[in-house]
Amino acid sequence: MTGIVTDITQLDLNGTYTYADYLLWQFQERVELIKGKIFEMSPAPSTRHQKISGNLYVEIRALFKNHYCQVFFAPFDVRLPKKGQSVTDQKIYTVVQPDLCIICDESKLDDRGCLGAPDLIVEILSPGNSKVEMSNKFELYQESGVREYWLVEPSQNAVLVYVLADHGKYIGLPPAVNVLKSTIFPELEIDLKQIFS
Repeated sequence: MTGIVTDITQLDLNGTYTYADYLLWQFQERVELIKGKIFEMSPAPSTRHQKISGNLYVEIRALFKNHYCQVFFAPFDVRLPKKGQSVTDQKIYTVVQPDLCIICDESKLDDRGCLGAPDLIVEILSPGNSKVEMSNKFELYQESGVREYWLVEPSQNAVLVYVLADHGKYIGLPPAVNVLKSTIFPELEIDLKQIFS
């Protein structure tokens, strides 16, 4: 498809798209591309989702204020090219917008967001998240080399933490319900009462 797309109905939602296509989309719906497939995002996150996201951002940002790592929040495009493939807009089939991400390698940042795996990604579950989407993102972040992945469960006031092991697979830690600690950033320790209040 060529040219600007102003209405999502102009797209074949079962089609396969690239980042080059994504750049031409100027409709109101928020979408992510996962391995070329379109996933529609909730029109607007709930108030609780936004409070949790904001509380986490404030805590993480305070820690990284004078640090070389940077913290970003959605909407912020993270482009995840396939490993070993040339990186052009036409060859990138995955663009996600994590709720929060920490990026320590400045060379991955450009005017359009992040190109490559962030060090840590935070996703906050919403009622609209499908099991397929969550499974796809888990596999995607693992394959892409995201070193640590936090999955926030607002309904449980808990955070699931996955850490990438040397063999390239995530290891799930016990759910964090009181204090959330990062494995890759030992100085990052968050009182979850402050986050879920």
